[in-house]
Amino acid sequence: MSNESKTRLSRPWLVRVVVLLVIVSLLAPSAVSALTHEPTNLQKGTIEEPAGGTTVISVQGYKFQGKANGKKPARLVGVGPRGDVQWVHQGSELDVTWFYDVDPLDNGNLLVTGTRKGGTTIYSYNPETDEIVWRERFDDAHDTHDADLINGDQLLVANMRNYNTTSEVNEDRIFIYNRTTEEIVWEWQFEKHTNWTKDQGGTYAAKPPKNDWTHVNDVDKIADGEYLISPRNMDQVMVVNRSTKEIEMRVGSDDDYDVMHEQHNPQYLESENGTPTVLVADSENDRIVEYAKRGDTWKRTWTLGSSQSFNWPRDADRLPNGNTMVVDSMNDRVMEITPEGEIVWEFYSPWAPYDVERMHLGDEANGTGPTIADQNAEGEYGVTGSAGITPGTGDRLTFSQWLSAAFAGTAISEPVDSFAKRWGHVAPWIRPVWMGPWDFVGAVFAGLLLVGWIVGELLYNRKRISNGVRRRLA
Repeated sequence: MSNESKTRLSRPWLVRVVVLLVIVSLLAPSAVSALTHEPTNLQKGTIEEPAGGTTVISVQGYKFQGKANGKKPARLVGVGPRGDVQWVHQGSELDVTWFYDVDPLDNGNLLVTGTRKGGTTIYSYNPETDEIVWRERFDDAHDTHDADLINGDQLLVANMRNYNTTSEVNEDRIFIYNRTTEEIVWEWQFEKHTNWTKDQGGTYAAKPPKNDWTHVNDVDKIADGEYLISPRNMDQVMVVNRSTKEIEMRVGSDDDYDVMHEQHNPQYLESENGTPTVLVADSENDRIVEYAKRGDTWKRTWTLGSSQSFNWPRDADRLPNGNTMVVDSMNDRVMEITPEGEIVWEFYSPWAPYDVERMHLGDEANGTGPTIADQNAEGEYGVTGSAGITPGTGDRLTFSQWLSAAFAGTAISEPVDSFAKRWGHVAPWIRPVWMGPWDFVGAVFAGLLLVGWIVGELLYNRKRISNGVRRRLA
């Protein structure tokens, strides 16, 4: 064989090898995920500082556009200080299909709020023994996001989607259930104690699950007889007095989106001089905000992140060290972030985390963390230091993830990220459900390479193929 012939043969084979390597690098992580059905979708991101103990993450579950085959399961995950998965708890034995709030209890167990078809289940879970200690079922509470254990044996419950079709009155409420006497001992209905109209908030009257007037997603006892509540659809946070049933404090108002827009899981804090302060995940505005009551007005003292860094955050808790734990729900991650916006601890879940707690710090870090004002850190901050991992693809970056990072901050980063997010999350019928948004982009690119390779092979070998066909037909 002549040198000229060897050269002609080596070049196409070199191209084939390069193209195959690129395709494998793009598709291999997702292929592994598809075959195992339990991909490496629980993974650490940035770990600059180890956490002080176990971090508990409530993974809500997820449903794509109402399609039954797109429902992702709910789970609780215990994560070690350096991002190692210590345990995973499914709610299947109790028929719980959605997880929401999770609270560390003084005895080391977890208070879990979950929903099932036809009602709400609230239970105490022991992660060390993987046992259900006790449980309460509320068949008339169809979509509860939060319940707290107070006064030893009472459950403080946020009850949304509670329209009474007989009286034609929306009875969205906060109530207290006594586990010992098995009865409701106190309740507070929104309609009886606010000046809202039926046109405000969400849908006032409809059959579940569309009867979502207030969407009250959080309730916390912040002092004896004082409860912090979060009616998401009213764009505000309030403090209700148990004895008088009056609203003692209110941050925000309906449709005032500059203050907050469809917020989740506020935390009440007080500065060293006693200034009332509220830290809240401002979900629809894609940011975390903190408000301090200065005189008769509320001043925003801190803004963290934007749509460039968060996508529908749903929890923010101040830690005793001054950092803030954040659930970036639709970016599938939880983070510990400094007041200046630097990520020091990051963990990725497969889909839609809802709540995060540090076990050794208790519920909502017990509200003991310093305010932003006490830390002299008032202002607006971006978020830096993320590992930028797409859940479900393994620890290493795929080419598509590298591409995303390479164009971060450029003029095309936002439209490209928007395309990946839209087609990766909203259109699962176009792509396998095990693929993340940027894996979908990578797979499309790999598919184009594959098609190009096949077409190139056909064109390069067209004469040999044509001669072979002639010989077979001769």
